[in-house]
Amino acid sequence: MSRPRDRAGLLVAALAVAMLLTLIPLPGWLEPLRPYWVGLVLIYWTMEVPEPVSLGTAFVVGLVLDLLTVSLMGLHAFSLVVLVYLVRRFRARMRFFPPWQQALAVLALLVNDRIILLWAITLLGEPLPTWRYWLAPLVGTALWPWIFLGLDHLRLARRQADRH
Repeated sequence: MSRPRDRAGLLVAALAVAMLLTLIPLPGWLEPLRPYWVGLVLIYWTMEVPEPVSLGTAFVVGLVLDLLTVSLMGLHAFSLVVLVYLVRRFRARMRFFPPWQQALAVLALLVNDRIILLWAITLLGEPLPTWRYWLAPLVGTALWPWIFLGLDHLRLARRQADRH
């Protein structure tokens, strides 16, 4: 297999795991703490290996997520396109941030995503969520260093295996 194809395969596998983590049922009290797994995977992949992650890829992944979570069609698609656009736009800076600044950038991206979802909620006339709605970006930020290191390890191990 060629390298771009291997990267795409690893991206698809990582996104599949992220979607499964999104679909796993949690107790009601733990649900607000669920990080945006798909968003975190796309942030990593766009930052480290931008070729396979285009805005079109983000849109398709978002549509699949909309279907799987039975949410308003296009909601996650729109939010993921914005997320990937912002990461691609600031990629050069983000890659060279120290880990704590990178985590703050991820927090800003995840909060921006929550604002987009909140905007859609208000347009639909649904009741506004409670303060616990804002906990998921904090959990995602806390998990970011481990997600980054885990995905980086997998990507580099795949590269090493391809060389041999």
